[in-house]
Amino acid sequence: MSDSTPNTPVFKSREERRGDLFQRREAALAGGGAKRIEAQHKKGKLTARERLHFLLDEGSFQEVGTLVRHRNYDFGMMDNRPYGDGVVTGYGTIEGRLVYVFSQDFTVFGGSLSETHAEKICRIMDLAMKAGAPVIGLNDSGGARIQEGVKSLGGYADIFYRNTRASGVIPQISAIMGPCAGGAVYSPAITDFIAMVEKTSYMFVTGPNVVKTVTHEEVSAEDLGGADTHGSKSGVSHFTCPNEVACLQQLRRLVGYMPQNCDEHAPALPFTRGDESRAVLDTLVPENPNQPYDIREAIEGLVDTDSFLEVHRDFAENIVVGFARMGGRSIGVVANQPAYLAGVLDIDASTKGARFVRFCDAFNIPLLVLEDVPGFLPGTDQEWNAIITNGAKLLYAFSEATVPRITVITRKAYGGAYDVMNSKHIGADLNYAWPSAEIAVMGPKGAAEIIFRKEIAEAADPQAKLDEKIADYTETFAHPYRAAALGFIDDVILPSETRERLLDGFAMLENKAEALPRKKHGNIPL
Repeated sequence: MSDSTPNTPVFKSREERRGDLFQRREAALAGGGAKRIEAQHKKGKLTARERLHFLLDEGSFQEVGTLVRHRNYDFGMMDNRPYGDGVVTGYGTIEGRLVYVFSQDFTVFGGSLSETHAEKICRIMDLAMKAGAPVIGLNDSGGARIQEGVKSLGGYADIFYRNTRASGVIPQISAIMGPCAGGAVYSPAITDFIAMVEKTSYMFVTGPNVVKTVTHEEVSAEDLGGADTHGSKSGVSHFTCPNEVACLQQLRRLVGYMPQNCDEHAPALPFTRGDESRAVLDTLVPENPNQPYDIREAIEGLVDTDSFLEVHRDFAENIVVGFARMGGRSIGVVANQPAYLAGVLDIDASTKGARFVRFCDAFNIPLLVLEDVPGFLPGTDQEWNAIITNGAKLLYAFSEATVPRITVITRKAYGGAYDVMNSKHIGADLNYAWPSAEIAVMGPKGAAEIIFRKEIAEAADPQAKLDEKIADYTETFAHPYRAAALGFIDDVILPSETRERLLDGFAMLENKAEALPRKKHGNIPL
């Protein structure tokens, strides 16, 4: 009788098992193959794994879901089941700090999102929420995988849901490294910051062909949804980068200003206090109140050297927002820009500022506000497009914020815009003014024309009488001392001594504790 039986299993040797594993790993690393990788490079784009190399600390990436494969049986898809299924997911570090990442692989099915592709992304987001660490998504996808139908659409919704639940809990950052169209755009839109690459990335809900069919408009993908369009016209993108490596380096820098989650504070850099006076600021504001100046010079003079990282630079240029460091600690800066539209608040500036303020408040980043604002922009275009509601967003954001908040009025603070720009009345902790500050309901000329209308009209020389009344109003109201006398301004300080006062103020407020009234959530005017 033979010792063997027909059903005896054939066991692989240890070396065969190792070889099998290495073969599968190599297949996963190869993505869509050499030809598709070459095509990716010819477009000026990196592969999914190359991007992670530039984003993360050297050797820190640990992949999750390497051998995942799709499970679609339709349209012959079972004959083509590459490992990874078009997205590389895992975790690593940036400057030694944990982050979770996913990087879509355009060389595999055009980076299209399938059921398992979505599951991999959701898995990473779930881990990030449990660990309390940022999520960074590198998007390069042709959209939903058509062969899977509603399964792929459901996968998008699963991601959107997690984006929303994670909002305000952990930082979420998106980089658009190629196409991002249709439903795919909504996940980045929910995240905190979006970076795009010039000439190789674009975002739109409907592409140029659909636009042409429906509206008969002829438009290129670049003009419809390219990096420049979203960086300057729509404001969808926060950073516009010349190439992918620059984009990934920008993300590394951005993460450095943020905490890991809403329960922590951003990391502080070593700082030794010295002579903090800045004499150059004493001559920054022109003596002529109608002459513009660049508020960025004030920002650079007040914050730690070379620490300012501007956000939304090319969108709504009448307000400047960004991250900086003050005494080595991360702060958010919101500043009116008198060099563009005189620093007036309009719809775009209000929503830009509100969005940034809310991010800073969600993640315990103190706010510095530099104010030089003549009011809200008048006109039918602004009124018909809801400047009231949109202006209220900025008011709501500041009023809701519980982080340390300091305002410095450098020149004009007129009308309702004075209230909105982090005034004492809506909860600012410290409010300072430079001697050049003008705090009033409106500018001297407009005020004189209203208050003394009859007297000016009856004068022998109306222009001379108007000039006289403007001078009277200026002497009475166009200065910071009435507001200081009322306690609305804590002190009038020299520009050169402002940085020292800010260092002291933020240090004093470091342990500020303030809670909002108990509620599920507020109803911001959207």
